[in-house]
Amino acid sequence: MSLFDAFRLDGKRVLVVGGATGMGAAAAEVALGLGAEVTVLDIAEITTVGAKAVHVDLRDTASIDAALAAAGAPFHVVLCAAGVADGTEGIEKTNFLGHKYLLERLLAADALPRGSAIGFISSAAGLGWEKNLDDLKVYLAIEDVAEASAWAIERKRADYVWSKQSICAYVATQAMPLLARGIRINAICPGPTDTPLARANAETWLGFGAGYRAEVGIEAATPLEQGYPLVFLCSDAAAGISGITLITDAGHFAAGNTGVWPADTGAVHYLLGKF
Repeated sequence: MSLFDAFRLDGKRVLVVGGATGMGAAAAEVALGLGAEVTVLDIAEITTVGAKAVHVDLRDTASIDAALAAAGAPFHVVLCAAGVADGTEGIEKTNFLGHKYLLERLLAADALPRGSAIGFISSAAGLGWEKNLDDLKVYLAIEDVAEASAWAIERKRADYVWSKQSICAYVATQAMPLLARGIRINAICPGPTDTPLARANAETWLGFGAGYRAEVGIEAATPLEQGYPLVFLCSDAAAGISGITLITDAGHFAAGNTGVWPADTGAVHYLLGKF
């Protein structure tokens, strides 16, 4: 046994929510490669070889309940990776509320034992969430999914930005109570990543930061390059990390925020709420 065994997931059961394509699928592959037993939940067809496939519609709590029953328990790692773009019906449920409900069901059933970890995928759109913390706390406190969805719709917050800010706030506010149960929670905040969802919104999603990437000589991230840190945060090697949203954008936000890359300073400051 070596020190590097802490990076592995041997003997652990991993649940990947939204793991049919993109970063979720890459994370499922990483987890399998690290020795985990992997179950993937998605509304789309799941083709990951070696993983158990379970259909779920995160907009429907009955579907989530059925998926969890089919998946079985317990789980040592839950990766919350499902995401859709603005204009998709029920975006507030798919991107956040469905994940939150699923996690709460697992927690209520004691299906996440001590030493477990939760990993979310946020977005640059979720940064700057602190300025909305008061409203986010109200939103997060609404237990009923339909009621929370109505709250967001009534306030014109059933959108991509709010769903990603909700993730960041959820991770930050749940870190302490979950750690008291021996469970860690973190998120990654990817930079532009070449996924099917990003390609469908290429001008906005893959265009962001293009000048920075050209300047430093890199391409948009691959799903695997985001899957690695997401899985790492849920490994025993990251035992001292909880409550963070890790920016995985090859330094773009750091350069813009500090003015090292002034071309994007305005955009970065806007997303961070510095305006």
